[in-house]
Amino acid sequence: MPEIPAVPAHWRFPAHPASVRRARHAVSEALPHALRPHLGDDLSLLTSELVTNAIRHGVVGQEDENLVELVLWPADGHYWLAVSDPGTGRPVVADPDADGENGRGLLLVDHLAAAWTVRSRPARGTSVIAGVPLHQNGGAS
Repeated sequence: MPEIPAVPAHWRFPAHPASVRRARHAVSEALPHALRPHLGDDLSLLTSELVTNAIRHGVVGQEDENLVELVLWPADGHYWLAVSDPGTGRPVVADPDADGENGRGLLLVDHLAAAWTVRSRPARGTSVIAGVPLHQNGGAS
């Protein structure tokens, strides 16, 4: 009999700056307690950066009509986080000015994630998907 996979955790938040903290808390609480010391900080930072980008760059039309969607699931030795928004833009890693205050979010994502990508959603919007390995530093658990 095949192993039944875990059901992904799923949330929707308004596209509002207050949702960044709520999303970060939700992702942290969804992690099994044993994994929080190893993955909690990285997933919290990824959540903050991706949700902030979705709010800043993925809002379409009236802000009240926009939602940022998060999905968190374990698969293939990683915890995967997908952050989706209704926008059609494709985020890219920037080369920020040394004195600039913005433009480093995807550099952090690129550094923290074992792999990440941007995908168009079938109906409307864009998702950024990033994976953090379950065992970092040579298999430490």
